[in-house]
Amino acid sequence: MVTEQEVEAIGRMLVDPKQPLHARFRALFTLRGLGGPGAIAWISQAFGDDSALLKHELAYCLGQMQDARAIPVLVAVLQDTRQEPMVRHEAGEALGAIGDPQVLELLKQYSSDPVIEVAETCQLAVRRLEWLQQHGGEPPVGPYLSVDPAPPAEECDVGRLREALLDESRPLFERYRAMFALRNVGGEAAALALAEGLRCGSALFRHEVGYVLGQLQHEAAVPQLAAALAHHAENPMVRHECAEALGAIARPSCLAALQAHAGDPERVVRESCEVALDMYEHEAGLAFQYADGLEQLRGARS
Repeated sequence: MVTEQEVEAIGRMLVDPKQPLHARFRALFTLRGLGGPGAIAWISQAFGDDSALLKHELAYCLGQMQDARAIPVLVAVLQDTRQEPMVRHEAGEALGAIGDPQVLELLKQYSSDPVIEVAETCQLAVRRLEWLQQHGGEPPVGPYLSVDPAPPAEECDVGRLREALLDESRPLFERYRAMFALRNVGGEAAALALAEGLRCGSALFRHEVGYVLGQLQHEAAVPQLAAALAHHAENPMVRHECAEALGAIARPSCLAALQAHAGDPERVVRESCEVALDMYEHEAGLAFQYADGLEQLRGARS
């Protein structure tokens, strides 16, 4: 049983800018796992932070929690043009993830936002909500237990899925469905097909490929992820996801790439490498739980 005092202590860790970023991330993911109005309130409070990376993850976690009580703060973040594009994009995606049709008209409105990453995200969120309405609810829970921006395609052939993924004439929603189907199929061929997507035209699409490769955790994609991270002209949102994917894959070949960019001049990349190196240590170590805020809190008290 988790007490209100424990939720508050973890929340205070999250909103404290003096804490190391990786510790704040662990607090955030602990709150995501705990859920409830207290956790949502603390996560929402942190949107006043100056780290775009942290705010992006706040929105991601609120979407994954699928609690409609998070809708007002996510709407406010989406509408706030002072927020960084990657933060507004993630708020739009989170509104789609929650799956409540009350935000459908708002998402349609922002589907023509002048910031292309925000517009494309809201277009995908609209398609997801329409798909949910047409199919009577959420798709079956997949092997990765994540709420995805699009349901996986029913196709299982890697070659045909690769063709759909890389065909930039197809609707983005269809290509995302191929992306998540490739992730679910898994294996080296799927990882290599996904990695080819890091060369596609849409920065939003490339960033999602990085995220999915981090879920897949296949070493075959490490060279392409490391190359994207090292490409300074690449969109920082893409480089950030590639860094975190390398941290999740956590093979020795990932470590050098992350260490090389730990002092990157782009803040979101630099911070992503800090978090990714913490993820690397977790994946390479013996600790079972990454979101260990509660265990750390209770351990400090005992």
